[in-house]
Amino acid sequence: MKIIDMHCDTISEILEGKKRGENCGLRRNHLMIDLERLHKSGYLVQNFALFVDGKKACNGNFAAVRELILVFKQEIEKNQDLIAEVHNVEEIMENERAGRLSALLTVEEGGVCEGSLSNLQYLHDQGVRMMTLTWNYPNELGYPNYNENGDLYVPDIEHGLTQTGILFLEEMERLKMIVDVSHLSDAGFYDVIRFTKNPFVASHSNARAVCGAARNLSDDMIRKLGERGGVAGLNFSVDFLREHDTGQMYDARNPENWGLGYASLLDIVRHAKHIAQIGGIECVGLGSDFDGIPPHPELSGAEGMSLLIEEFKRAGFHESEIDKICYQNAMRVYKDVLG
Repeated sequence: MKIIDMHCDTISEILEGKKRGENCGLRRNHLMIDLERLHKSGYLVQNFALFVDGKKACNGNFAAVRELILVFKQEIEKNQDLIAEVHNVEEIMENERAGRLSALLTVEEGGVCEGSLSNLQYLHDQGVRMMTLTWNYPNELGYPNYNENGDLYVPDIEHGLTQTGILFLEEMERLKMIVDVSHLSDAGFYDVIRFTKNPFVASHSNARAVCGAARNLSDDMIRKLGERGGVAGLNFSVDFLREHDTGQMYDARNPENWGLGYASLLDIVRHAKHIAQIGGIECVGLGSDFDGIPPHPELSGAEGMSLLIEEFKRAGFHESEIDKICYQNAMRVYKDVLG
């Protein structure tokens, strides 16, 4: 089975490992994703997100993302026999024919641009072809569905995109970059609907009707995403798969909290079924969030994707539907937007 995963944080984790003096690279590592496991599991494309936490970027967000780009380029250069960077569908097909994986470069946190369209152009020139408009903090572009001091199950329906954010949408469409609404507020989502024409994605977001986390998509959002020809990538984080008994989410990036919640492969399937029911099977994709989430008890990394595919089969998904979820839907968006 071919696989396209629309989101992982592996490059950021590799950089952090290097800063700690670890021998951590993309070919083989102790993380959730490495090239050897991607190859064995039948991956076609892995989207590599450059994740920047703006509160930890000592020299500014733009400097932080440039450092991540350098790490990405170095890792691709060292592993040319296994993987190559791509910018469109034709390059993906060329890599497949050559037996190589494809790496699509993305950014998680539009704040790395610091409100500058020239910085967005720089990212595009470096190969970035998808970007979330926000992460967990308000930035120059808009507001997230994340309240550090409040109830994380209450979405922000008031604060959407700024005027700068709307300009970024226009420029991203001109540059043929995919707009990613994961993390974005509800109000921001509807601004994207208003001010764009192309398909867009929620690269790593689930269904709010199944798990009420504000990071997930409401039924109306799923419906509108599907009508636009977009895709929601199933996120494997327990926080966004199942509500905890306490009714509160935990900080998935704090290892002290890992293991406090539990989710199964069946929970992922439940979200897939709901998104397919509301937005159509063409609306469902994969966005694991590997290396940005705590270890999943039944899906520890890329090597376990066959287990999820078997769970889809047991749940009654047809082979053609699984193909759409695993790679065809994402590929369609790539073709429609990237060319």
